[in-house]
Amino acid sequence: MKFVYSKITMKTAVVLFIAMIFAADSLAQATTDTTVTVGRKIITLSEVVIDNKLNVPSFIERIKNDSSFYKAFKNLRILRFTALNDIRMLNKSGGLKASLSSKTKQARNNNCRTMQVLEETATGDMYDEAKQFNYYTAQMYASLFFTKDSVCGENNIVNGAVISPDGKSGMEKHKEQLKMLFFNPGRRISGLPFMSSKTEIFDDDMADKYDMSIDMDFFHGTYCYIFKQKVKPGSEDDVIIDEMTTWFNDSTYEVVARNYSLSYSAMVYDFKVNMEVQMSTYKNLTVPSLIRYTGNWKAITKKRERGVFTATLYDFE
Repeated sequence: MKFVYSKITMKTAVVLFIAMIFAADSLAQATTDTTVTVGRKIITLSEVVIDNKLNVPSFIERIKNDSSFYKAFKNLRILRFTALNDIRMLNKSGGLKASLSSKTKQARNNNCRTMQVLEETATGDMYDEAKQFNYYTAQMYASLFFTKDSVCGENNIVNGAVISPDGKSGMEKHKEQLKMLFFNPGRRISGLPFMSSKTEIFDDDMADKYDMSIDMDFFHGTYCYIFKQKVKPGSEDDVIIDEMTTWFNDSTYEVVARNYSLSYSAMVYDFKVNMEVQMSTYKNLTVPSLIRYTGNWKAITKKRERGVFTATLYDFE
């Protein structure tokens, strides 16, 4: 009996050993299967994304060419809505230096839009004597969300609509560059000294600078693909977009929300900006409903500005 017991033990040991080899091989295969390579980009996939059989190269191409984010903001040009605007300028210790809190309503009639200020409270030196903004941050906010006088002939068509700083100068050039970073993160932006190529986060030349992943989860009741890019430790000086997370509707692939962090430091200027955008739906149109910004920047010809703003948009019609 003792011999039989030893024989069974040996046989069992062999079987266990073979099973361990297969298990290790399966584990290695599973680990390999959680990453895919698109060009030179290595992208980590969650188990749920693998199970969903997402066409990753096609998905990345969609992200690169996405226009839904830009179109959501273009939709604001053809709708009536109410907005709560909160702009705060801070000193270096984080204290309040100036602020603007207002409630505005955009009207649209006869293909023209106008804006009415329903309530407004300003503190500090937000305005100069001519009621012009003293702060570049506030000027940029106004260029995106405020309307002066009447603006006519606009539409929400993005096909063929090009955002470009070419041919512009001064404030108008900076507005276009900001719009490109804001609406088309990942595209090359001309006219940014030392920075133009560093914005191309989807380019293969930037692939080794980022960790990339795709996951799936709900965002405010909408099931989404979540694409995340985060700069690798040690590559911070080679990029401008440090981190970007975008939630895409899993059936329409429209942007549902996006968070991103940008930073850069050079002799001419430096900045560190965090932005958060959340979308909602009005009838068949996607529109931004919440925009948050926190920024600290310094240009060689201007004083350092530390600003925080929040735009809340609602009552679309």
